[in-house]
Amino acid sequence: MRVAVVGATGFQGGAVARLLAARGHRVRTLSRRPEGDRPPLPGVACASGDLARAEDVRALFEGATHAAVTMPLVYDAERVARYARNVAAAARAAGVRRVVFNANTRLPARVTRVAAFETRRIAEEALRGSGVPLVVLRPPVYLDNLFSPWNGPALVDDGVLAYPLPAHVPTAWLSHEDLAQAVCAALTADGAEGRVLDVGGARTLTGDELAAAFARGLGRSVRYVPLDPAVFEERLAGVLDAGVAAGVAGLYHHMASPADPLLMAGDDGTAARLLGVDPGPVEDWVARRPWQIWAGEATGAGR
Repeated sequence: MRVAVVGATGFQGGAVARLLAARGHRVRTLSRRPEGDRPPLPGVACASGDLARAEDVRALFEGATHAAVTMPLVYDAERVARYARNVAAAARAAGVRRVVFNANTRLPARVTRVAAFETRRIAEEALRGSGVPLVVLRPPVYLDNLFSPWNGPALVDDGVLAYPLPAHVPTAWLSHEDLAQAVCAALTADGAEGRVLDVGGARTLTGDELAAAFARGLGRSVRYVPLDPAVFEERLAGVLDAGVAAGVAGLYHHMASPADPLLMAGDDGTAARLLGVDPGPVEDWVARRPWQIWAGEATGAGR
């Protein structure tokens, strides 16, 4: 395949691009970042460009047979709509056989005031309206969020897993690696076209069950501490743009309410059966991470 990957310089799209390239497909992306500030993407051609410029997106899609799309961490409805329209028009003009859209998150059935949900709903609708064959993947929560400066030190030093989800909320946890497997499968899987799939597998964990899985992977005791979403947002704003931090945290403010307790839960296995991809146990993912890099750096988060 010749695959245009939108978002390949981000964590999620990067995992997709690397896997496609490793499997021998021709992969292209574009980025606004200077060349020296882009993450390493072996085997991936990266051009300078902006999703807001239709001509840049058309150039990315020229000659592409397939596309994998992950929107950047932008939560302005007008900007996201422009990005999605440009992608839809470019895919249609190029005659792309199938687009796989990673919505970044599950979406509530009803429209909300949460920008992180509604901007992805806007993008999804724009892509569907293009007439290009489309598969939509809606993942739950990423395990990779836990291998971070916010979680790693407290886990390694104190055995504390602090996250802005209520302890009782059942959640399916997906790694970027598993997401990449699902996206790659969705590009060609029979019966996937036109489907909206809640990827993440059927395994669902509460906070205490997640801590138990981490304990097995780390070989030490771990306890779960629900983090206040407002505190989470404040900490994110210390390293990200305040608008981005508010957009990301909006998901967790929503999950802290009683509105959608099962929004991030496991599915009935439909996606795994259709795509032939089933996420592995959380403890196996934990055991493969180099947690020792966080040793001695605890900041007291979650204590």
